Amino acid sequence: MGTCASKPPKPNPYAPRDQPNVLPEPAQTPKSTVSRDLVTAIKESPFFPFYTPSPAHGVKAPESPANSTPRRIFRLPFPPPSPAKHIKAVLRHRREKTVAKIPEDEESEERTELDKRFGFSKEFTSRLEVAEEVGRGHFGYTCSAKFKKGERKGQKVAVKVIPKSKMTTAIAVEDVRREVKILRSLTGHSNLVQFYDAFEDTENIYIVMELCEGGELLDRILSRGGKYSEDDAKTVLVQILNVVAFCHLQGVVHRDLKPENFLYTSKDENSQLKAIDFGLSDFVRPDERLNDIVGSAYYVAPEVLHRSYSTEADVWSVGVIAYILLCGGRPFWARTESGIFRAVLKAEPSFDEAPWPSLSSEAKDFVKLLLNKDPRKRMTAAQALSHRWIRNHCDVKVPLDILIFRLMKAYLRSSSLRKAALRALSRTLTADELFYLKEQFALLDPENNGSITLEDIKMVLMKNATDSMRESRIPDYLISLNAPQYRRMDFEEFCAAALGVHQLEALDRWEQHARCAYEIFEKDGNRAIVIEELASELGLGPSIPVHAILNDWIRHTDGKLSFLGFVKLLHGESTRR
Repeated sequence: MGTCASKPPKPNPYAPRDQPNVLPEPAQTPKSTVSRDLVTAIKESPFFPFYTPSPAHGVKAPESPANSTPRRIFRLPFPPPSPAKHIKAVLRHRREKTVAKIPEDEESEERTELDKRFGFSKEFTSRLEVAEEVGRGHFGYTCSAKFKKGERKGQKVAVKVIPKSKMTTAIAVEDVRREVKILRSLTGHSNLVQFYDAFEDTENIYIVMELCEGGELLDRILSRGGKYSEDDAKTVLVQILNVVAFCHLQGVVHRDLKPENFLYTSKDENSQLKAIDFGLSDFVRPDERLNDIVGSAYYVAPEVLHRSYSTEADVWSVGVIAYILLCGGRPFWARTESGIFRAVLKAEPSFDEAPWPSLSSEAKDFVKLLLNKDPRKRMTAAQALSHRWIRNHCDVKVPLDILIFRLMKAYLRSSSLRKAALRALSRTLTADELFYLKEQFALLDPENNGSITLEDIKMVLMKNATDSMRESRIPDYLISLNAPQYRRMDFEEFCAAALGVHQLEALDRWEQHARCAYEIFEKDGNRAIVIEELASELGLGPSIPVHAILNDWIRHTDGKLSFLGFVKLLHGESTRR
């Protein structure tokens, strides 16, 4: 949804692209969204070794409803022709009189008229003066324009034009409606393309946005030959992670992060980077999982292909971008889309070939933590900004992390035994691992009282809220944090509550952490527990043979938790998955 006016012949990223940006779904389901003809069109680019066009690049996508609103099952827009229609027409002609239209067979589905009224302003032509077209895609085209009047008089903008004739299904109409809603509600971040207004008339939808004339991040990568220094890569990634963390805090998942969807505001080398193209984005609650397969093949997360994902999928895409910036190659590559998917699901990115041996160990660790195939172990965007490789670059400010509230909710609902286990684990954290928790606690304790209350948490969250946060119902989610026994929480307790066990498990030091924590737990918190109580703690249902599963988790000598049982207890109810 941005515009690069500097190279008009190139399709503009603000405009919907010629190829569907949606990944095909598994072959066993009839919801496949990409033609096999498009898959065979993949060829490696002769211009630069890392840049291979997407499967539909340069191929004219068929003009069909399935392309305009992918990942859905469609029915024919018209019922099948009735064999009786011609006979009835002849009879009407013989009678030589006007008769009412004879309906099709009663079994045919009655076609309903789509409601394409969006409720947008109809003053487009009176408010804006349209200039040249700068990009064209399958769904519409993008023009530059400028305001004729008002406080923005004379200001140049980008206008994305979507013909209503392209909206052939109710899903297509809803997709456009949601895109405008997300753009309208996500406001106030410097690395987010600015939305001005939306208009409509009988023929088109007009989305008016900030005009970015500096080109795509992809163009800059190619112009450098794919070679970014670590400091230059940090400059790019800090901006990307900041806007991603902001979107996630507001309850929005982008679902199509890639270099083509980040534009520079100007040609200046140090110009600001803006995230664009929210056509595939959606609202998501902290405890919600999405299941539709969308995105771009080289940047799609494994859990998206498994049809169960949330905001962590965006962080995987940032990891792919980070890998490209640092080495000029892609972490997962194949000549076919299905091959790319297999690589994403099964292969591990290489860190052995040049230039990786010459890069810092911190840079490699940063990328590896972003590209962890287990979304529970993957860093969040805010945690990535706390990583030792990037946190001291240009006065990075760590934003509030929505993950904190999800972890606190689970902690407050845990038994006293699991809370004791988490407190023991939190006491083993190093200063480096505590950095992120200290930053989050400081954000929740702006008065520096040394402790926080649930009211403090709600107040800070509402201070950072946009309309998107209300749309994703995050304030409602906070109500579930209410726990009378936790009217005030100090930093030590907060560390236990906000500690991500799965993410700690991804570190090389996990075994050492767990052993040390178990020793502390043995002294302070371990007690005799029966198998039924442990099963209830882990959320195991009555249909599961708990005695067979949990027998090794409790010591037979004194009935207390073994080391294995302690580790399972740390994971809590997630053990079921």
